[in-house]
Amino acid sequence: MPVPTLYEWAGGMPAIERLTTVFYQHVLKDPLLQPIFANMPADHPQHVAWWLAEVFGGPAAYTGPYGGSHQSMMSKHLGRHLTEEQRVRWTHMIAAAADEAGLPTDPEFRSAFVAYIEWGTRIAVIMSQPGMELPEKPEPMPHWGWGQAIPPEYATAKIEEPA
Repeated sequence: MPVPTLYEWAGGMPAIERLTTVFYQHVLKDPLLQPIFANMPADHPQHVAWWLAEVFGGPAAYTGPYGGSHQSMMSKHLGRHLTEEQRVRWTHMIAAAADEAGLPTDPEFRSAFVAYIEWGTRIAVIMSQPGMELPEKPEPMPHWGWGQAIPPEYATAKIEEPA
């Protein structure tokens, strides 16, 4: 029997959509994060669900219509001046939303889930700082799996903060 993807283990698109729906409902009530997302389009939670689903091994619902590479997601953070405090709040809130949305609670799944959230949010903060530009070479869509600290295609990639 093949090993299920994180997407399959989570419960597929319905579970990921529950996660982002619950999460953004809480974000819009949070005094630290609400100002960042106050003007988000109504379909933002769906776009994030498509992104996460694809990262975790689901269908390519994000890259087809929304860019096809990691550059697309990184570009969404340019110039936003995100803080470490906001990043930490975001990570804690999405982990809590995973509980509320009924995502699996086994340590292996949650370890992989949190590892991606940590990796992705740290890149978002770096990319949001003044002077940051997208890497010249397009990076592929990250695909996260069980027990890996970083997708192999990113093992030599390094995003450097501006001097």
